[in-house]
Amino acid sequence: MLMTKRKPATVGEILLEEFMQPLGLTQVALARAMGVPRKHVNELCNDRRNVTAPTALILARVFGNSADFWLNVQRRSDLWAAMHSPRDRDRIKRAKPLRLAA
Repeated sequence: MLMTKRKPATVGEILLEEFMQPLGLTQVALARAMGVPRKHVNELCNDRRNVTAPTALILARVFGNSADFWLNVQRRSDLWAAMHSPRDRDRIKRAKPLRLAA
């Protein structure tokens, strides 16, 4: 399980800082390349939309990397958020491990 206290980079941060800015891409240009509305890209950039499997496949095709890369960025953020949310932490602590027969 992810045990770091430092919040991992979000999809929006990675998308902006590692891909869009170095390539000089605007949200409009990326939306056109992805074939999605500009609002979709804006929500990704501002961490108001999660990366789904189809979005990961589209981003992978546009940037020439893998869908796993984008899904892993999302997964790390989701796990960190769950582990640092008091409500989610309480729910996780209430879960009881099963004892399976050997």
